[in-house]
Amino acid sequence: MTGAGAGGARLRRAGDRGWLVECPGHRPAELALAIRAASWSAELREVVPAATTVLVVAEHAAAMERLAGRLTRLLDAAAVGDDGGVRSGPRAAARTVVIPVRYDGADLDAVAARAGLTRAEAVRRHTGGRHTVAFFGFAPGFAYLDGLPEPLRLPRLDSPRARVPAGVVAIAGNQTVVYPGGTPGGWHQIGVTTTRLWDVDATPPNRLAIGDRVVFEAVGP
Repeated sequence: MTGAGAGGARLRRAGDRGWLVECPGHRPAELALAIRAASWSAELREVVPAATTVLVVAEHAAAMERLAGRLTRLLDAAAVGDDGGVRSGPRAAARTVVIPVRYDGADLDAVAARAGLTRAEAVRRHTGGRHTVAFFGFAPGFAYLDGLPEPLRLPRLDSPRARVPAGVVAIAGNQTVVYPGGTPGGWHQIGVTTTRLWDVDATPPNRLAIGDRVVFEAVGP
């Protein structure tokens, strides 16, 4: 079964208990928050946003048709802003997480030059962006943050680095990431933070959550 909703969203079956919501007209993170805020969300096992989709998994296969109807009605009723954000009723206020960054990344000068900015201007643009946790992937706790200001939006590097240290702050497309360490990476490195965003000994281990606003704050050496 498939169905279309507001903003061109479409439901596609994903296994015996899942619906994949393709949502080109919405921000997936905003849609995921709206689903989690619905009165029937207690019947769900998972709500997982990605770059252009939201996976919604029911607790029981018998609830799939009812869930499809609820998702369709939510999509039809949602008010979609010019930025793709979903306005479908009250939700808990988003948290703001401040991440201090030493802006001395290996690619910062090249990023500034390609953007037609000075180094200081590039830093100001990045710290002034409205960064929001859109989804997670690639590695545990690895958050993709939407909201990179337009002048800084560049394609990924042609040749990824084989290993990126923990805490490196990097940008590509419209997003910023903070590397967990020990992984390859093809994004432009603009700085480093000592803030740990993933700690298996913490409760919860993930410092960030979908919808959180992240403020990058420039600090000295």
